[in-house]
Amino acid sequence: MERKVIMITGAGRGLGTYIAKAALEAGHAVVATGRNTVAVKSALGEAKELLAVKLDITSPEEAQQAVKAAVDRFGRIDVLINNAANFYAGYFEELTPKQMDQQLSTSLIGPMNVTRAVLPVMRKQRAGHIVSISSSAGLVAGFDFVTAYAAAKFGLEGWMESLAVEIAPFGIHTTVVNPGFFRTELLTEQSTNYAAASVADYDDRRQPTMDYWNAQNGQQIGDPAKLAQALMTLIAEAQPPRRFIAGADAMAGVEQKIADLKAQIEAYRELSSSLAFDVEEVVTAQ
Repeated sequence: MERKVIMITGAGRGLGTYIAKAALEAGHAVVATGRNTVAVKSALGEAKELLAVKLDITSPEEAQQAVKAAVDRFGRIDVLINNAANFYAGYFEELTPKQMDQQLSTSLIGPMNVTRAVLPVMRKQRAGHIVSISSSAGLVAGFDFVTAYAAAKFGLEGWMESLAVEIAPFGIHTTVVNPGFFRTELLTEQSTNYAAASVADYDDRRQPTMDYWNAQNGQQIGDPAKLAQALMTLIAEAQPPRRFIAGADAMAGVEQKIADLKAQIEAYRELSSSLAFDVEEVVTAQ
């Protein structure tokens, strides 16, 4: 496998740690970033091809500094893995504007900040690969408590799909990863923040929904170590996929979403197809 320089956000815990370890084991050089470099070093230990860098992805300035540190150490960046994330859970009416902003700042604007800092390096190289960890909730939402999270992930999807077209001429690939439920730390107290109860109409549903999400923590079927290895396979490909649906549960959800979309198209095909100008009006306008 060709050695690559891989920059990973949120590498101090959870999926980011698994990805960093898999990359090091595969012989890659790793720039492991996180808000707390002590935690990053504690999670990953010491390695010749490892550079731990402080990075709060909500800060454009820190993103620029982290990229400079990576290039100063390794001379290039071949792969960026936008992994850092959080989860603001709750009913939309009970989530505060500040909580919505914090969700979007970390899960949407954060990846943009780091990618914006990395792209000049990759354009100069005329090569690179941007990998963004989305979620099955970036394609299939419709669950209680995920309005903020899904808004950020759906935004990430649209941004990445559009970005792919803009940077492909420079030899830069993009991949969106849609994991299902993996046993990471996303649902722990460190990553999940619940909205305070404020609307009585939700009282009968709120606690059972919180109990459901809390019960999922530590019980997710997906193995993050296997997902990390799958990512190593993807970044080794000459033509990596633009999208990777990760996990049988995620595939099932996406397949159902596709079926639902097809059904909705067929249900309103005639109405949808009737919205162009009439031929007579087009001729008259000419």
